[in-house]
Amino acid sequence: MKGFFLTLEGLDGSGKTTQAQLLARFLEGKGIRVRLTREPGGGLKGVRDLLLKEDLSPEAEYLLFSADRAEHVRKVILPALEEGFWVISDRYLDSSLAYQGYGRGLPLPWLLEVARRATLDLKPHLTFLLDLPPEEALRRVATPDRLERTGLEFFRQVREGYLRLAEAEPQRFRVVDATRPVAEVQAAIQSSISKLFP
Repeated sequence: MKGFFLTLEGLDGSGKTTQAQLLARFLEGKGIRVRLTREPGGGLKGVRDLLLKEDLSPEAEYLLFSADRAEHVRKVILPALEEGFWVISDRYLDSSLAYQGYGRGLPLPWLLEVARRATLDLKPHLTFLLDLPPEEALRRVATPDRLERTGLEFFRQVREGYLRLAEAEPQRFRVVDATRPVAEVQAAIQSSISKLFP
């Protein structure tokens, strides 16, 4: 692969979309070609509305995320990486491990087995976890979707899952305090990214 695969993760309301857009502008200012994308909906049209509005079993929820991710990897992420782009994805597999694994209680070995085939074993080079307390995350969400209405305890488990994932892969994850102002969060991200440049 010629490009670089970078993901932003965190609870709903943590500012992932804003930070992804700001990071894309920063990298483009350095002459880097960037492909900005997101999940769900990066691979299958219409799946985002289905996942965020329909009442689904945890298993169906995960398999729909995985189907979308399989198309996302094959049709968007890998082609862009092969062309030398930096791909910035607002969510990827870690979201499913945190939400459907730690949050919903689905077994991680099964999630990972499905994920290996769905993603062709593609892992991000770098992941920023925008961390903040679930109470603050839910307070920031103006119009809650189906997942965001699950309740505070669910989001506590999801946050704990994210932190465990970060602890297990410290070489890939950078945990950023997302309670800080937008500009400070972006400065922390840019500082970390700048260390990759010669």
